[in-house]
Amino acid sequence: MEQRRNYDEERKAQAKARWVPKTSLGRKVLAGEINSMEQVYEQNLSILEPEIIDFLLPSLQEEVLDIRMVQRSTDSGRKSSFAIVVAVGNKDGFVGIGTGKGLEVRPTIEKAVRDAKKNMISVKRGCGSWQCGCDTNHSVPYRVSGKRSSTYVELLPAPKGTGIRAGDTSTKVLELAGIKDVWSRTEGDTRTIFNAAFATLEALMNTKKMRLKP
Repeated sequence: MEQRRNYDEERKAQAKARWVPKTSLGRKVLAGEINSMEQVYEQNLSILEPEIIDFLLPSLQEEVLDIRMVQRSTDSGRKSSFAIVVAVGNKDGFVGIGTGKGLEVRPTIEKAVRDAKKNMISVKRGCGSWQCGCDTNHSVPYRVSGKRSSTYVELLPAPKGTGIRAGDTSTKVLELAGIKDVWSRTEGDTRTIFNAAFATLEALMNTKKMRLKP
């Protein structure tokens, strides 16, 4: 744990040394006026620079969800490029998904990672399963759902030890968000990775919404 903390502090120092903020939020983060993601969300500030996330969440991990070759017709013929979907998260309540298009794989992945950092969300976790009641943050607090195009994803609280019972794409997003146990129900074409990823992200976003009992 101490080694990880030292590594995070080193990454913060490196980010601070080479970063020149272009937004007011960036300048506040660099000056130490804002030092947590909670403060960013409380003030309803937009994250327009990925370096803000590098500074506030240095322990991020990334996962490439999809790499596709796409083509477009031009006057000189067909031109190919890559379309990539990437998820990033710290496995402790923060996750984001981004996309990128480009002619080369590595730069396109980096572009998608930057986009994912700017779309970072906070996830409310809990123990919403009546079968468990351990009061720890291992699952979702209650039933939530998300939809993107024809893909619908519903997440249900599960007791400890259940694991993530979801499709491959949803599982990767949930793991990066720090969800360890959950059941899921899906409708539509879940083979479309883009839609499945963003439907899962929307469901996680809904954990922050107030749930009223009927």
